[in-house]
Amino acid sequence: MLSILLPTDFSKNSMNAINYALEFFKYQKVQFYFMHAYRNEFYDHDDLVSREVFDEVLEKVKNESETNLKNLLKKANEIAPNPRYTYHSVSAYNTLVEEANEIVDKHNIDLIVMGTKGKSNDSHIVFGSQTFQVLKYVECPVLAIPSNYKNTQPKRILFPTDYLIPYKKRELKLLSVLARSYRSYIDVIYISTSNKLSIRQEDNQAFIKDALLVNKVNFSIKNSKKIAETIKSQIEEKEIDMITMVNTQHSFLEDMLFPSTIDKVSLGLEIPLLAMQNTTRN
Repeated sequence: MLSILLPTDFSKNSMNAINYALEFFKYQKVQFYFMHAYRNEFYDHDDLVSREVFDEVLEKVKNESETNLKNLLKKANEIAPNPRYTYHSVSAYNTLVEEANEIVDKHNIDLIVMGTKGKSNDSHIVFGSQTFQVLKYVECPVLAIPSNYKNTQPKRILFPTDYLIPYKKRELKLLSVLARSYRSYIDVIYISTSNKLSIRQEDNQAFIKDALLVNKVNFSIKNSKKIAETIKSQIEEKEIDMITMVNTQHSFLEDMLFPSTIDKVSLGLEIPLLAMQNTTRN
């Protein structure tokens, strides 16, 4: 059974990610946790004009959060009355990152699914600030769904790697399960100016091969210095439906997602991103 966290701000984009998750995992037994963290919304509330109305506004925001979550669960049951699914809701006076980390630990969450953007929906950025924070600071794999993206049956998944990271079996198993559901083809690509792997790289490649043994996997090497450009071209040439990368310091994903500011993201993703955090968890 999978445990999946669905953070929401009740926006159109977060609802699209929820719809994606409910359709994508329809063949799996899943515990879904719908979560709304409202601390920032409270402090930004128009009615919070003085300390005197602090408790009154907090109660109002709390009630709105709980009501919206109740309606969301009702809608989810209507959209996906799946006997394999179990639904839970969490309304919390907390920040998104702090609450997400608490739920991840408490319920041993396997995956977070959320939209790449929230209410702001700024067309000039790839990831909204909330998604950016979760990708960077929450110790759990994240499946980020672009606005209006509907294809829930990925045929090809791109997995760029430098083979320098000793991957975690739990996260590779998650990738294997996601790919196996739709018989997806996994393209593992090493982008480098050298075709030779070190002993460490060979061992890490062998570990990936073993973890994805039941999947259809192709291993290839692309001779290039331009990581982002090569990944983009592979997405187009191979008609990739999903990309997975490991988010660690000095990784491909960090270089492309966090070069300076969110507005300068160099990889303009239009397909879902599965970001594996490569953290050791039970």
